[in-house]
Amino acid sequence: MQRFLPFIVISMLVGGLTGCKEAKKSQDIITHKPKAQVINKKPQKIGDYLQTRNVEWIGATYKVVVSRQADETLKLVVDDSGNRYYDNKITVKILRKDGSEFFNRTFTKSDFESYVDDIYKKNSALLGVVLDAAQGDRLRFAASVGSPDKMSDEYVPLVLMISRTGAVSISKDTQLDTGDGTQKTEDELSEEEGI
Repeated sequence: MQRFLPFIVISMLVGGLTGCKEAKKSQDIITHKPKAQVINKKPQKIGDYLQTRNVEWIGATYKVVVSRQADETLKLVVDDSGNRYYDNKITVKILRKDGSEFFNRTFTKSDFESYVDDIYKKNSALLGVVLDAAQGDRLRFAASVGSPDKMSDEYVPLVLMISRTGAVSISKDTQLDTGDGTQKTEDELSEEEGI
């Protein structure tokens, strides 16, 4: 064993000296390339819906059916983040009590373009048409054109009226909901607020 002891000591010294050798340092800096912002490549749909309501109007009960569907034939809409959306078509049907059709028309954003600003003509979609009330010999619908992003509250409120003869009229909505169940014009609200 004593013969092997010097060899063991020498091999430990050689191993210790070579193990403590300082590693060569490189001046290269290695980083990862930042990932580009992910934008949905495929156009998105805002969401289809179907609403059916009965309404008492001009002495009879009518069924109003409103359906919204994405229309892939219309020009795509792009939101502020660069996401692309299909624009919508909205069909309004008014059925008599016996099921016969009184009114049936499909609306697109082009039906409302003359009532919205240029920015909404280009970067917005037809968001909705909803039955609001029966007013005399007309049915009043709330309509909106605006940003297709569900997190956005940017839209133009519109009024769509259908008369007892089936005539359609569209206008900007100047009535604002006050939260207490009443509606006031923008001028009335401005006077109250002292604007």
